[in-house]
Amino acid sequence: MKTKHFCMLGLLFFVISYLLFSKVLPDFQSPIDFAHWFNLIGACFLFSFNDVFPKNRLNSFASFVTTLGVVAHIGLCTIDFIMSSYGTNDLAKEELSRHISNVPSILYPFVIVGPSLLFIGLSLHALNFIKTNVISFLMVFLSSLAIGFSFFILKNGVYMFSGCVVFVLGLAFLLNRKENQNEQFDK
Repeated sequence: MKTKHFCMLGLLFFVISYLLFSKVLPDFQSPIDFAHWFNLIGACFLFSFNDVFPKNRLNSFASFVTTLGVVAHIGLCTIDFIMSSYGTNDLAKEELSRHISNVPSILYPFVIVGPSLLFIGLSLHALNFIKTNVISFLMVFLSSLAIGFSFFILKNGVYMFSGCVVFVLGLAFLLNRKENQNEQFDK
């Protein structure tokens, strides 16, 4: 399997997870939290984006940020798996949420800032193509902002899912773009 295929799998898993998060479909995630499993697997596959684009300084920085974002997604999914393990015990869930909120060394890297780094890192990778694939770059960049806005401000799963679809399409277009003969893309 080529690295591009791992990237495409990551995008597929990621968009499915956001579909499940959006609550558009009937809830069938009991006893297994499919949304977070798809998100976790997708984030791990999205790590492959660090290897598919041309190597330069921006790519190195984007790879570092993307890696931090993948690690943060793993941590966030772990927290959410623990949360879902409480089932219908809302008191225990509230206590865990309160505890996490009171521990900045968990709250910021794994809940507030860290997961956003995955979107920032992938947007930085897309920035390499601002001159050659403007529309795809704008799809990735603007939709990453929309995902954050819909999550933190609107708290709306449908908007978040819509942003994720555009984000995934923009990255897929960049991944499968007509390659310049000067680029090395045999991965």
